[in-house]
This record gives sequence, C-alpha cells and structure tokens, in this order.
Amino acid sequence: MFHHIKELQYNAKPSKPDPVYAKKLQEVLGGQYGEMTVMMQYLFQGWNCRGDQKYKDMILDIGTEEIAHVEMLTTMIAQLLDGAPAKEQDEAAKDPVVEAALGGMNPQHIIVSGLGATPTDSAGYPWNSRYTISSGNLLADFRANLNAESQGRLQVVRLYESTTDPGVRDMLSFLIARDTMHQNQWMAAIEELEQNQKAIVPSTFPQENEKQQVSYSFMNFSKGEESAQGRWANGPSYDGQGNFEYVANPEAMGQVPFLKPSPAYIHGTPPTGNLPPNTNSSTFDKS
Repeated sequence: MFHHIKELQYNAKPSKPDPVYAKKLQEVLGGQYGEMTVMMQYLFQGWNCRGDQKYKDMILDIGTEEIAHVEMLTTMIAQLLDGAPAKEQDEAAKDPVVEAALGGMNPQHIIVSGLGATPTDSAGYPWNSRYTISSGNLLADFRANLNAESQGRLQVVRLYESTTDPGVRDMLSFLIARDTMHQNQWMAAIEELEQNQKAIVPSTFPQENEKQQVSYSFMNFSKGEESAQGRWANGPSYDGQGNFEYVANPEAMGQVPFLKPSPAYIHGTPPTGNLPPNTNSSTFDKS
C-alpha cells in the first residue's frame, strides 16, 4: 500500500519559466537513467525479492523515494512551462546554437501534455520498461543499481551546470545529494553481499563446469599493450579464486567455421561445387 502526502520531498520552484530547459530536464525524468527508470527498477526488485527481509525493505525504501523524485521533476517541468506559449519556441530559436541543438521547446509540451511533463526522454522517446533490471539475483541487481545511480548523477550534474536558475539548481542539488547517498548505499550492500558469497555472479554455479584455463586470462585483442599495466592483468583475481595472467598474443582456439548450403526450398545461393570438407553434396539440389 502506498500513501501520498501533498508536500514534495523537497522544493521544486524555478525562478522563471524556461521551456527549452524543461525539454532538457525530461532526460532525467523519462530517460534511460532517469528517475522513472530507477523508480520502477527498485520497486520490481523489492516486490520480487526472495532474499533477506532487510534487503527487501531497503529496496522498497529507495524505490518509494524515487516516486517522490518523479513528482518533483514533473512539478518542476510544469512550472518551467508556465506562460510558455508557442511564441517562446520562436524566441529560443533566435539563438542558433539552441536552434541547432534543441530546436526550441518540445512542441508536445503544448500539443500533447498541455504544458506538463511527459513520460519521455529529452528527445521525446517514450520511457519503456526495457530500461529496468530485476533479475532475482541481488548482487547482479545491486551492481546494476550502482551503475544507474552513477549515470543518473552524472546527468543531473550536467544539467546543474547548464542552468543559472537558482530554484532549479536548488532542487538539482538535492537530487545530486540523494544520488550520492544512493551510490554509497549500493556499494555498501554490494560489499556486504560479497562478504558472504563469491564476487562472481552467479556464485552458485560450479566453477569446475566452466573452462577454467581461461577464467583469469586477460587477452590482448587490440593494438598496443598498455592494458598489461592494469590491476586486471596480473596478481590475485578479485574473487580470490585464481591469478590474473596477461596474454599478449592470444591464439584462436576454435575451428574454421563452415556452414552447409541451405536446402533448395530456402532459395539461398546455389552451391558452386567448392564445398567445405566432409559436406555431402549429393543432398543438395543443383538444378
């Protein structure tokens, strides 16, 4: 059960309308790493959680907070659109940089949403659930959550730098601070899980069933050998189960691939007689 109160978690009060900035702000609302994504990602992880109750409770705490962040952003976007009729788009377009990069305000803010936020990114692409990750493996999910918060904080910081509106910056500074906490939160949870299980996901798969000869080999597959200087190329592996080795000149370990010609009913390219070894050419209709 969710309970809504009228007050926002934090102020969302711009100093003046700015329809072009409203378009930018849509990215951290409905973009791949926006608040809608982390909101749905955390809620589904919490609802589906089969682990310890402390994890379920923690995930739902943060998922519910993200609903509040969605409300803050939609409120801010709506106010940035206040008093912004279509003529504002013409004014914004007078700046050639704005015209080229943004094309002015988002016309859907007038036509579709009536001067309100939409569940889309800054290019107008609709938010979709494929942005979210809820695998049932807490370590895998928490690492995905850390990535989402890292990318999200980066985008909010860039938006902070692209405005001088004190009211907008005030709200963004709050979101940036919460993203600081959330990154720390996921790192703490990841560390706790890694103390009780192997660091490799899934930790339950028997390692003897993988090709262990290459489990800790860093293979140099691009020109240059600067990568040999990294922590990943020598010394104990992070999971404590082996030692990294640097393979300067990796060799192919598989066969040369040959595919049989397709049967006649597929109407592919007819065979010319130069067939792969051990191919029974009599099975193909050359007529």
